Amino acid sequence: MLVKKRHYLTETELLELHALCQVLPGPSSTQTLTAVGYKLGGPSLAYLTLLIWLLPSVVIMTAAGMLISSFDAKSISLSFTRFIQPMAVAIIAYSAFHMAQKTLVAPRSFFMMIGAAIICYLFPTPFVFPVVLIIAGCITAFNYKVFPKEEKKKFTIRWSNFLLWAGVLIAAALLGAYTKSLPIRLFENFYRNGSLIFGGGQVLTPMLYTEFVQYAPKQYLSHEEFLSGIGFVQALPGPVFSYSAYIGALSMRDFGPGGEMLGAIMATAGIFLPGTFLIFFMFRIWESLKKFRAIRASLDGIHAASTGLVVGAAVLLFVPLVNQQPNESILINSSIVLVTFGLMYLTKIPSWAIILAGLAAGFIFS
Repeated sequence: MLVKKRHYLTETELLELHALCQVLPGPSSTQTLTAVGYKLGGPSLAYLTLLIWLLPSVVIMTAAGMLISSFDAKSISLSFTRFIQPMAVAIIAYSAFHMAQKTLVAPRSFFMMIGAAIICYLFPTPFVFPVVLIIAGCITAFNYKVFPKEEKKKFTIRWSNFLLWAGVLIAAALLGAYTKSLPIRLFENFYRNGSLIFGGGQVLTPMLYTEFVQYAPKQYLSHEEFLSGIGFVQALPGPVFSYSAYIGALSMRDFGPGGEMLGAIMATAGIFLPGTFLIFFMFRIWESLKKFRAIRASLDGIHAASTGLVVGAAVLLFVPLVNQQPNESILINSSIVLVTFGLMYLTKIPSWAIILAGLAAGFIFS
């Protein structure tokens, strides 16, 4: 629509912007639209584009979080989500499979993916993931000679947006540690994760699961609540990263409706701002920067490790489902995972239709 109907930019320009966003941390689809806004009207239009794009799904996911919170306060069972929980695991597994088809360009990439998945499973802490991504990128950066040399030209770097990104990251970390304020710490948690995610919304899953479900000092959500939220966001149009609003709302459920909305706002701002600042920074220098072979080579490792993190997330989320009792629940959950994966692989049924069918079945059988 942006190219053929509105003629805002050419197809080549759109593909180049999308390629740039693929190599930056953050939500690539959101960054692409933000970059189009930046290209057409500067920062003001870019921020407006970002707001309009994410607002509908963020509002719905905030409402979903508040609804689940009210169920928890009234001791209402989440049994109506019983089917969408294994469906969410299948969707993540299929995303990992789809990513692997694109990113496993060599046998080394396969082993890096497996290694990242094992580390994700054995060391489920939020501090491990950035280390895995950095190490993977450094390993493949040494393979820069496979890329052809390109003529490099001297270019000037405008550091303002990079310093803004780094300054907010450091300030949020220091302010959160000093004040112990939960809203500020939520902003820092999501800002940090948003600064380290390569590969789209599904890569966000292992980071958020370990930080907000498994990590002992927090554990703001239960396993069932987390999986239910993944199912809900898959049934919505818009960015998968809007799932952060759901987690932010539930993280502050003890502070009432006002606190839940504040938590959703802080989480949403935290997850989307890093990619926005970085696209503003990289937009001006990408044409020159991409000529460095080591940078292009490092992306192979980062993408392989990101795929491994999604594989590890699928395993982490599946294990509690098969540990349930009685054995009939194990059989049902395993069957739903396999059937959902098969439907996504063999048919063109969209994930939102599968999730809505599972939600309807949950209401009927609960």
